[in-house]
Amino acid sequence: MRITVLGSGSSGNATLVEAGSTRILVDAGLTARAVRTRARAALGIALERVDGIVVTHAHRDHAGHAGSCAQAFDAPVYLSEATRRGVRFQREPRTRIFGVHAPFHVGEVVVEPLPVPHDAPQVAIVLCHAGARAAIATDVGTVQSDLVDHLRGCGTVLLESNYDPHMLAIGPYPPSIRRRITCGTGHLSNAQTAELLRALGPETERVVLMHLSAKNNRPELAREHAEDALSGRGVELSVADATVPTTATVRPRGQLALPLSS
Repeated sequence: MRITVLGSGSSGNATLVEAGSTRILVDAGLTARAVRTRARAALGIALERVDGIVVTHAHRDHAGHAGSCAQAFDAPVYLSEATRRGVRFQREPRTRIFGVHAPFHVGEVVVEPLPVPHDAPQVAIVLCHAGARAAIATDVGTVQSDLVDHLRGCGTVLLESNYDPHMLAIGPYPPSIRRRITCGTGHLSNAQTAELLRALGPETERVVLMHLSAKNNRPELAREHAEDALSGRGVELSVADATVPTTATVRPRGQLALPLSS
């Protein structure tokens, strides 16, 4: 299974998952043109089709281009009933409604969703193929025990590390937005992400930090917290760029995993 973060952050989120003959786009906060351009730059492929677009929640930076991407890639959109009510499509795509606690197939890949706290109905997902397991969890307001359980057993974990509290406190956001970010249904701080990383099991071989705030965080701060949490465990760590793709090849536990590239 190969996972490529095409975009991460408030400017637009999209992650391409390839496993066997299946291609999945997780979130569609980028235009189809941007998805194609970045896939070609990162992977050298002309992306003409995907088997499904899995939307984690209805916020525009994750779902804003789901309809147009569905049309461009001739793909159904997979989303929960609550997310379906929150998304406004300019042109109605084919949709597949999934239960937020029920695994479902997209081609050869099994997708395991789990609800997480956010100010829109949101799911973290685990992707399973041929013994390989990887997780994508962003827009998580609070770390709960079921999320830790959900991520355990995943060789690769892509996880948000959104903000630094000091930068947020002195930054340009008004108090209402600062409260929204920190209230428990917003985003994870670097320290909260580090605590979650400490709780993960030995199966985790690599971590990709995602969804960093451009105004309230810096990659070196997020990395510092994560490195401290993962110290001595031999976990490979990377920080996804907002616009420069990052790729990881995920193999079944016990097989040699290829390094991240960006």
